[in-house]
Amino acid sequence: MKKRLLIWSLIFIFLIAVPLSVYAATATDAVKGEVDKILTKLRDPAFKELPREEKITGIREIINEIFDWTELSKRTLGRNWKKFNDAQQKEFIHLFSRLLEEVYADRLLAYSDEQVVFEKETELKKGQVEVASHIRTADGKKIPLDYRLTDKSGRWKVYDVVIEGVSMVKNYRSQFKDMLSKNSPADLINTLKKKTGEG
Repeated sequence: MKKRLLIWSLIFIFLIAVPLSVYAATATDAVKGEVDKILTKLRDPAFKELPREEKITGIREIINEIFDWTELSKRTLGRNWKKFNDAQQKEFIHLFSRLLEEVYADRLLAYSDEQVVFEKETELKKGQVEVASHIRTADGKKIPLDYRLTDKSGRWKVYDVVIEGVSMVKNYRSQFKDMLSKNSPADLINTLKKKTGEG
């Protein structure tokens, strides 16, 4: 009995001593798991019959599990992030995530059983990786789609998506940087409200 207790004590000490990231799924596993959930929904005949807004809500629940909207928003605004007060930062995160949903929702909902193939996983720097994948269309065309993730306390989260070589973060950073050079954070937030229908 004492020997068994000692063994379990050692196992417990080992578990709390080793960082959580050691036991976390790989970044590829994390992305693939959520992508598979989305594809399963999109293939479901009952899901296809739902109104557009209900479809988006269903997909949003899955996307929120893997995307780090705060990190994505910070990287998109870059140095301009500090120009926003706390309330504006929170509002920007909310509105920007809704904007991206609107931009990519129709593309997702137009899914017609294309294949998603995951390839290699590359470390960008400590705690950050890029997972390469591509969408294979019915006519055999390959569309490169790469995910950049950061390790958040043992859990991989997406902070950027690179579509056909174009970084989503860099693309919007350029647009917002230009807007903020002429307008205030409040002006940008109002613009996002109009674009997302929350204005």
